[in-house]
Amino acid sequence: MKKIARDDVDTFDTQVNDQEADFKPLTADEAQALRAKSPSVSLWRVIAGQLVVGVLVALAAWGLTGRQNLGWSAGYGALAVVIPAAVFARGLTGKFSSLNPGTAVFGFFLWEMVKMALSLAMLIAAPRLITALSWPAMLVGLVVTMKAAWLAVALTPRRRQ
Repeated sequence: MKKIARDDVDTFDTQVNDQEADFKPLTADEAQALRAKSPSVSLWRVIAGQLVVGVLVALAAWGLTGRQNLGWSAGYGALAVVIPAAVFARGLTGKFSSLNPGTAVFGFFLWEMVKMALSLAMLIAAPRLITALSWPAMLVGLVVTMKAAWLAVALTPRRRQ
């Protein structure tokens, strides 16, 4: 086992102190300019984008294969992402989740757990709800819809200066 010499600890402390000295908080004008340059994206915009992509995946699965059950399976996979995400967004935008930082953190974790439980419940219920369920088609719909969240960020209009 290697022992740490006292010089190594002093060097580390010096590096940490140098990094803290380099930190400069933004002024109000700088923060406002940064917000204008990088606008935030609405949760509802992301969910709407996921819904559109999910519908397109379901229609593509149905249209390319000619099998209706593949379209329904892919569509259900998309719904297994969109519905829990909408419940999560509604929970986060409620009046109780922004009372103070503690309730905001608790609300985030609570609604994230609700979202995961709802997604799992929907996946477990899938064979009973979709006749001739195609698991690969459902998983394609689920994954493509989940990964489509970046589209909402990429397609967010930029503010002009």
